[in-house]
Amino acid sequence: ISNVVITEIQETPDISLREGMLNAIKGIPVLEFDEEAERLSNEYVHYGAVPQRYRTDSLHIGIAVVNQMNFLISWNYKHIVRRKTREIVRMVNALKRYPIIEIVSPPEILGGEEE
Repeated sequence: ISNVVITEIQETPDISLREGMLNAIKGIPVLEFDEEAERLSNEYVHYGAVPQRYRTDSLHIGIAVVNQMNFLISWNYKHIVRRKTREIVRMVNALKRYPIIEIVSPPEILGGEEE
């Protein structure tokens, strides 16, 4: 979880849903969002992993990578959990000497879906 995720949850218009999500993440450590994560997310946009218009989606990836997460789990099939994004993130991470991160959907991590 990052501050970007928390902000997205806080912007959820459905009060009941918002409160449920905030309760669900209580006690989960918040990953640091710093200039390094922002620079890396800008590289993902530059190389076409995520469209500029959806730059926030690249922030999720950059924050996870800079904080040395092994996995990023997301339901966002449009901009995060897709082959193109995965390939470009791997390429950018190799160029910038960051570790590989596995970008997966919840069903993939639970064994219910294959790519």
